[in-house]
Amino acid sequence: MPTKKSPAAKSTSSSKSGKPGSGSLLSTMAGPADGQPAFAAGEHSPTALLRKIAGANAVSAGMRDNPAKPGEIGIQGRTAPTGATVQSPDPVVHASTVSEAHGSAKTGEEQPVLGANALAASLDRVRADDSDQALTSNQGVPVSDNQNSLKAGLRGPTAMEDFLLREKITHFDHERIPERVVHARGSAAHGYFECYKALTELTCAAPFAEDGKRTPVFARFSTVAGGAGSADTVRDVRGFAVKFYTDEGNWDLVGNNIPVFFIQDAMKFPDLVHALKPEPHFGMPQASSAHDTFWDFVSLMPESTHMLLWQMSDRAIPRSYRMMQGFGVHTFRLVNADGASVFCKFHWTPKAGTHSLIWDEAVKIGGADPDYHRRDLWEAIEAGAAPEWELSLQVFSEDEADGMPFDILDPTKIVPEELVPLIPVGRMVLNRNPDNFFAETEQVAFCTAHIVPGIDFTNDPLLQGRIHSYLDTQISRLGGANFHELPINSPLRAVHNNQRDGMHRQTLNRGRVAYEPNSLGGGCPFQAGAAGFKSFPQPVDGDKIRAKPEKFADHYSQARLFWQSQTLTEQLHIVNAFRFELTRVQTPSVRQRVVSLLVNVDPMLAQQVADGLGFDVPEAAPVLVDGQPEYSASPALSLTAYPGETGIATRRVALLVADGVDGAMVTQVYEHLLQQGAVPRLVGQKLGAITCSAGKPFQVEITLSAAPSALYDAVVIPDGEQATTLLAADPLVAEFVRDQYRHCKPLLAAGSATEVIDKAELPDVLPNGDEDFSLAVGEAGQLPELLQQFAEALAGQRELGREALA
Repeated sequence: MPTKKSPAAKSTSSSKSGKPGSGSLLSTMAGPADGQPAFAAGEHSPTALLRKIAGANAVSAGMRDNPAKPGEIGIQGRTAPTGATVQSPDPVVHASTVSEAHGSAKTGEEQPVLGANALAASLDRVRADDSDQALTSNQGVPVSDNQNSLKAGLRGPTAMEDFLLREKITHFDHERIPERVVHARGSAAHGYFECYKALTELTCAAPFAEDGKRTPVFARFSTVAGGAGSADTVRDVRGFAVKFYTDEGNWDLVGNNIPVFFIQDAMKFPDLVHALKPEPHFGMPQASSAHDTFWDFVSLMPESTHMLLWQMSDRAIPRSYRMMQGFGVHTFRLVNADGASVFCKFHWTPKAGTHSLIWDEAVKIGGADPDYHRRDLWEAIEAGAAPEWELSLQVFSEDEADGMPFDILDPTKIVPEELVPLIPVGRMVLNRNPDNFFAETEQVAFCTAHIVPGIDFTNDPLLQGRIHSYLDTQISRLGGANFHELPINSPLRAVHNNQRDGMHRQTLNRGRVAYEPNSLGGGCPFQAGAAGFKSFPQPVDGDKIRAKPEKFADHYSQARLFWQSQTLTEQLHIVNAFRFELTRVQTPSVRQRVVSLLVNVDPMLAQQVADGLGFDVPEAAPVLVDGQPEYSASPALSLTAYPGETGIATRRVALLVADGVDGAMVTQVYEHLLQQGAVPRLVGQKLGAITCSAGKPFQVEITLSAAPSALYDAVVIPDGEQATTLLAADPLVAEFVRDQYRHCKPLLAAGSATEVIDKAELPDVLPNGDEDFSLAVGEAGQLPELLQQFAEALAGQRELGREALA
């Protein structure tokens, strides 16, 4: 009696495939026991798939074991055998997919070449050229406006939907692993911020809540352009970032030592840094803006002109991190407990004064001690000379902002102190070095989005982009979204939220609830309501648009203000910096385009730069707005405005010694300098004991060759005829002394040591005929008076009058 077939069997036998089990060809799970799919090729059969599966089984069956395994055991006295192979019966067997035959413009129209690896071919396969091509996104979408982020109205906030900005910034944030893309080389320290007087009328921010309140801080200073292995003393903007560990959470005030920036919109930040970084075709120059791509970019961005004047000034080569100002750059909001708001600019001013290096000095220090600024900060704190800055605010209302001749949302503009005076509100003291450079200085994550109640953002389009960029960068650089759990980044206030998991998660949260609202966790953690952070309810009105407000078009008036506020010597340094940088540019048209920007700042500046570059002053670059505002010179914009309050403390002084020196004088000078907080060092021609004409012998601390003149703020040459003879005959000593003079630093020579000054052929007076107060030279009996004169000169600014003005 025939066996009755099941409906399923009946269905299978009637399929066009021909035999039961043929469905295994179309499935990626299991298959027939013998490995051979029961399939009869026909009109609708996937023959290529049949060949692939059958061929794979045949290839696999051809290797019943691994013949190389015996050679892995014991000492065989021979090389490892060649791996066993089995010839494939059909090329399709090793294809990833049988559908590779279906070519397209994306997957390629040609069939793969067996045994070939396209990556081993010429680099032509991946070369790209942008000639005559429109800008696109990474998805190939044409970009209509690469200058402006998408805003709600001309002065409105940046829209989160701006996918072009987010893609561009996100790609930029992830371009370096694990080093920071910018601010890679830095140095940091712990300390505290002390509020002078409560600012509750202005803000409810925790650091300003009480008279005398102290808030722990961690501050990091850095160069911008160079990598982590570059030198400290390059010409560059310096980062000045402070993390406040407040009792309302962490607040990061992330700024620079220059109060303005190159660009007006975050959309241009990747372009700026790409132009500034080493050129991609050969990776040079490191940590320098003196090359074609940077100057090509800024010459086409006239809004950069103001920043260029600052960068070419002595601000870009500070003497020390402890001797430079810091600025929040952007305009922020302060909000009080009642919700009332004012605009605010943040200023840090060093108690040690604002002092810079001279370019020749900076270059020599870069070769002698690339860690000069790092070492200086570390040594000062270790010696108990905690550096200190005063925090001041510029506060103004919206009505006052509307009446200003510039737009306070434009990061290429300052608010002159003559227009809005500074209000000192507190001081920052850095009194503890990190225990571990990597765990603290390297892993600290600053972010402009880290604010606390009482601080809020404005619609500055550069700031709006930074809010996204910094957070995104930390996720990439520190391995995930849990970077806030690294000890240096963790807030003092306990964290309670529903965020779990992720790479490097540290917290072990109890319970089963990770959502809100909930009942299983008793509703916790619950939203804070009125006690939590509330954004200032700024009205927003306007079309979504990519454009800039009209006041953003004034590119030159504040650059002119900065230039006119510099001393003649500072102006000469700016001219020389432009000449140096542009001389290293290879493309003449780029040089001329930069000078055309300077014509709109000051004709004399443009003429002097052009003279140094060997061409006539070009026609002025186009001015986009008529009737630019005129400003009176602002003395506060000169470095000479802040000589400092700390005297000669932490200043490094070289005492040049040799056999036969007056040991009693050496001891007297050394102890005098130590008592005033200076750092004296006995510098000799070689290490070892020194014999003295008077007093006890002593040991040389460092040699002339190991620590050249540029590393010291001043030099003393004590009395002693034998020592004078030895020193005066040494060319290294002559070079040491001449560099001290050329770098406008104080020198003291007493008794016979004046012969060393004479041998170095140093002028007795300044080029204009005035007395050189920084050159203290006299008889040995005049030492007390000479020391007093020397200390006064050392405590102040350099004697820049030694530079003959052009």
